[in-house]
Amino acid sequence: MLPSLLNTGLLSYRSHYQELSGYYNLVHIIIGLSFLYLCRIKNPEQLKHHSPGELGKLIGLDRIPEAKNLRKKIYQISQQKQARVWNRQLAKRWVEEEDNAFYYIDGHVQVYSGHKANLGKKHISRLKLCLSGMTEFWVNNADGLPYFMVTGEVNEKLQEMILSEIIPELIENVAIKIKKEQLDADKDLPRFTLVFDREAYSPKFFEKLWNQYRVAVITYRKNVKDLWDEKDFTKQVFKKSGKTETMEIAEKDIVLDGVELREIRKNNSDKHQTSIVTNNKKIDIKSVAINMFSRWSQENFFKYLRENYDMDRMSYYITNEVDKELTVVNPKHSKLTYRIKKLKEKIDRRKLKLFELINENVHTEIDEKTNKNFSKQCHLREEWVYDKIHFYAAFSIV
Repeated sequence: MLPSLLNTGLLSYRSHYQELSGYYNLVHIIIGLSFLYLCRIKNPEQLKHHSPGELGKLIGLDRIPEAKNLRKKIYQISQQKQARVWNRQLAKRWVEEEDNAFYYIDGHVQVYSGHKANLGKKHISRLKLCLSGMTEFWVNNADGLPYFMVTGEVNEKLQEMILSEIIPELIENVAIKIKKEQLDADKDLPRFTLVFDREAYSPKFFEKLWNQYRVAVITYRKNVKDLWDEKDFTKQVFKKSGKTETMEIAEKDIVLDGVELREIRKNNSDKHQTSIVTNNKKIDIKSVAINMFSRWSQENFFKYLRENYDMDRMSYYITNEVDKELTVVNPKHSKLTYRIKKLKEKIDRRKLKLFELINENVHTEIDEKTNKNFSKQCHLREEWVYDKIHFYAAFSIV
């Protein structure tokens, strides 16, 4: 495995880090940590359960550093604050070697169980619980291999992090540069394409990314209620990672919230239609489907790191102050906005039911059933008025 690590740029740390003092120098620590991870030794404390002499032979010494010494060395390395610069250089190298123009974005919550920091509650889908933690937003390639990661300080959403952190990092430091002349010559040519799940779904957001940065998107469509005719679908053969699969897919041009998009649907065996939308006009229907369904590689990456490298363990014991200039939504405002949304939905449902009762009453003769209908209408009107009072009260507070 060591040649593979060297090939990915492990020894390029020399351009960024200064040598350490003491018996164990920087190359011993870097190579030693690499072998520890490959042996699934997930933290320095676990060294106590392994032979220091046998592990020392891997790095060409009589023994590997003890846990206390290794923690001290790691602290000295981290104090140089070069990790971001090194990661940026590696990410740029990997992107250029792969000639990649598709970037997969997903959030991963690091659960926090300590007492030094007061972190907000976040929903952990894998645990089906709301727990304190920080959200890390990872940028990977189609095979699930990571380029870089940014951490949300408070409760930033995916859309916000894409605009404020991920796109600037990609354009300035990581993504392959496309000349302005090329973009001006071909109005449909994107700078690169982002692939993410429904969390960042918003046609207006897609339009903003294209107009402001010339960045295309591929994602699943939300709130699909109609079904396309099965005659619209054709069988297509896909090849990905050496595997061949046949899918029934179809494409149509659609307009959502005034934004022109391409919609691609896959017809599943259970007659469910998976809907994908994109504003990238330069790739064919097969490429759209392959790139969207490759998003599961990123989920597999998170699962692999949790199980093999203890990804969810908080490996540091210090707290950092949050940027005082950071603007966040007031939690009370969020709760009231959510309450207004739910009350509006409730009012709309009551209006619809009331309309159905009135319409039914118009076309029926007066009898006992009609009297019951009138009583239902009165009851609905009372509930409707009651909900509207609560709605305006909440709205006035906001």
